[in-house]
Amino acid sequence: MTFMSLSLNSLNSSFPEFILKSGNITFLDLSENTLFGSLPESLPEKLPNLRYLNLSANGFSGRIPPSFGKLTKLKYLRIAANKLIGGVPEFLGSMMQLRNLQIGENRLGGPIPPVLGRLQMLQQLDITSAELVSSLPPKLGNLSNVSFLDLSLNQLSGGLPPLFAEMRAMREFNISLNNLTGEIPPAFFTSWPELISFKLSRNSIIGKIPPEIGNMTALEILNINTNRLEGELPATISALKKLQYLAVFDNNMSGTIPQDLGKGLALQFVMFNNNSFSDQLPRNLCDGFALQTLTVNNNNFSGTLPPCLKNCTGLNRVLLGGNQFTGDISDAFGMHPDLVFLDVSGNKLTGELPDSWWNLQKLQFMDLSHNDFSGEIPAVKTSYKCSLGLVHLAGNSFTGNFPSALEGCGSLVTLDIGDNKFFGGIPAWIGQSFPLLKILSLRSNNFTGEIPSDWSKLSRLQLLDMANNSLTGSIPRAFANLSSMKNPIIISTDQSLLDGSTYHDRIHIIWKGKDLDFQKTIQLMTGIDLSGNSLSQCIPEELTNLQGLRFLNLSRNHLSCSIPGNIGSLKFLESLDMSLNEFSGAIPASMSSISTLSNLNLSNNHLSGKIPSGNKL
Repeated sequence: MTFMSLSLNSLNSSFPEFILKSGNITFLDLSENTLFGSLPESLPEKLPNLRYLNLSANGFSGRIPPSFGKLTKLKYLRIAANKLIGGVPEFLGSMMQLRNLQIGENRLGGPIPPVLGRLQMLQQLDITSAELVSSLPPKLGNLSNVSFLDLSLNQLSGGLPPLFAEMRAMREFNISLNNLTGEIPPAFFTSWPELISFKLSRNSIIGKIPPEIGNMTALEILNINTNRLEGELPATISALKKLQYLAVFDNNMSGTIPQDLGKGLALQFVMFNNNSFSDQLPRNLCDGFALQTLTVNNNNFSGTLPPCLKNCTGLNRVLLGGNQFTGDISDAFGMHPDLVFLDVSGNKLTGELPDSWWNLQKLQFMDLSHNDFSGEIPAVKTSYKCSLGLVHLAGNSFTGNFPSALEGCGSLVTLDIGDNKFFGGIPAWIGQSFPLLKILSLRSNNFTGEIPSDWSKLSRLQLLDMANNSLTGSIPRAFANLSSMKNPIIISTDQSLLDGSTYHDRIHIIWKGKDLDFQKTIQLMTGIDLSGNSLSQCIPEELTNLQGLRFLNLSRNHLSCSIPGNIGSLKFLESLDMSLNEFSGAIPASMSSISTLSNLNLSNNHLSGKIPSGNKL
């Protein structure tokens, strides 16, 4: 037997002894099983003719045996994704026949041995995610036949050696997620004519993108996000006619984007977010009709959106927030059936939402907040399968009743429609229709009527903000059943919808008297704000069962009676505001036992007696 492949099974043992008795084997593949134990020292002696050895994706442990250096005929060594330790062995540099070396996804540690630069036949070198700690050996530049290099997800430091330009066969270069510094050597882009993928993200690279990048006419992927790059995007990048993936987000870049970028290209992913780019977006971005992702949020872009975006019906992710875009885009995205994620917040956009927006039946995240949108939210006129999970409409001039189109959105987790001109009663069906709801903000509108008791069925609700409306009646006793507010360990707001490691859901709340946006720490926040309404009667004693509350604001109402004596059971409360009401009687002694309390306002009431002394008072 010369060929043996037992890969992709459920073999569960140490290295099989019978294989070591098959001395003529030249091809051995045991990958993707559950084999364990040490790699056999005797393997080179027992199987001296091996050309191909693949033991990847098992549970082998210990060091790579020094005896493996005797496998002088070996061309392919793949032992990635095991539990191997002990560093990258120096003897690998003497295995001169190696074409493919994959030893990543182990806990090897230590440096990259410069002797690997002797492997003149090597074509692929993969030591990703191996806890390597060293600089990049310039001698690797001697690997003139290497076309694939992946050293990502390590702790490599120092600069990119200019001698790497001698790897003239390079096609795929990935050194992302390390601690590299210095600039990108321009020689890379004059010496690698066959390069199709260049990944350098999440390092500390400085300087500008070399204009020589325009020489890389075969380049399809350019991913240099999350560094410290500055300056403009070189105009020469428009010459990369095969470019599909362009990611320069999270840098310090500025200036304008070349206006012919996209012309004649088949761009699929364009990510410029979190820089300081200005002026208009290129009008040809969607010329190839292939665009799927466009993220340019948090820059200084202005002007109207490229009209060609309407033609990119395959768009599924659009982030335009935090710029200065203008114009009416009310119908710009109504015909994008694959759209999942849309953020146009914080711009100067205008217009009403047409019925066509309900064609977006895959849409999970919609953020239209802080623009100048107006009019009523259109009702659903046809069958509508709602996939929305996160909806932000705050800070516009929307009017009309509570949007009835949302009633069928059973996956809703966050709903923020604050700071608009909505009016009328609040529907009781919210308690039934939104079983997953965690964040609900209706603040600063003109909602009237009573708070529905059925809202007590919102078992996952952690933030409720209905401040500054015209609500009447009492606080429902049934609020005691808001179970997520009882537990101080708050389940994180669902981020799975966001599909982006740097993007988080957010909510604007009044926290300890200050206007703040909570984003990454939103999962830690739980509270109720009913301030600025016309609520009356007593505070239900049952409200003190919500022991997970971190803030409670009932100010500027007509609430009366005494403050519940058991209010001290809110032991995680940090901010309590009951000012400008009609409370009477004494301040409960239990209030002094709330050790976390840092903001307290009981002013403008009819309280009497002594201020209790204790922990915080």
